[in-house]
Amino acid sequence: MIQSADPPSAPTAVTLDARSPLRWLARGWRDYRANPLPGLLHGGMMALFGLILLVALRDHFWLLAGAFSAFLLIAPILASGLYAVSWYLERGQKVCCQEVMALWASGDRRLVAFGLLLALAGTGWVLTSAALITLWAPVPIDRPADFVRHVMLAPELGLFEVWLLLGAWLAAPVYASSVMALPMLVDTPTPLWRAVGESWRAVGARPGLMAAWAVCISVLVALGMALAMVGLVVVVPVLAYASWHAYRDFERAGLIEPVRAQRA
Repeated sequence: MIQSADPPSAPTAVTLDARSPLRWLARGWRDYRANPLPGLLHGGMMALFGLILLVALRDHFWLLAGAFSAFLLIAPILASGLYAVSWYLERGQKVCCQEVMALWASGDRRLVAFGLLLALAGTGWVLTSAALITLWAPVPIDRPADFVRHVMLAPELGLFEVWLLLGAWLAAPVYASSVMALPMLVDTPTPLWRAVGESWRAVGARPGLMAAWAVCISVLVALGMALAMVGLVVVVPVLAYASWHAYRDFERAGLIEPVRAQRA
């Protein structure tokens, strides 16, 4: 948490509709341009890490799948420093590395605990995925090329579609638990259990909108990774800043209630 403070004054009327994800992305791009260095550093480190994983594990499908699953789930925790940047930008202050490092060095147990929970979720997905494909695939899947040839491009319908549906089913609760919780933990002293509950409350209040936002995140991350990971240099910070603005809009609309006062 940065500090306990109320957000800057803003109009109380907030419109949450089908165009909201585009507005959040536009604001995220604005924040990226206003203070580019923190975003470049975060995005660059994640792009570099992704490239290292891809090169080092390109012939070991299950290690690569596990590493990338963990990478994608832990990425929002690693991007929490960008929420701090948005916090300062709201107050007209441009920051760089000192404030971000202060957040990470704070040892916030809520963020650490949440990161461990996300890592466990990623491990569960990899084990479930491995069991499904090992039992169903007609041949052993040892390399990424095997997965593409015998699962993704298989002429028979079934395995790949079930794999995608299972992944979406397991990813949905992780997304619902974290989409509002992570910026809330950075912004306020809200306990972890309550932040997760408020995140679920937001998803329940606007399920269609939050599903559309999840699709936007997935498509942009996939695009960033498809561009030899280089696209993550822009995608990661813009999505982090946009997620901050989504959190703010839900708070201003009264759909989530973070704890803003320290307990005595």
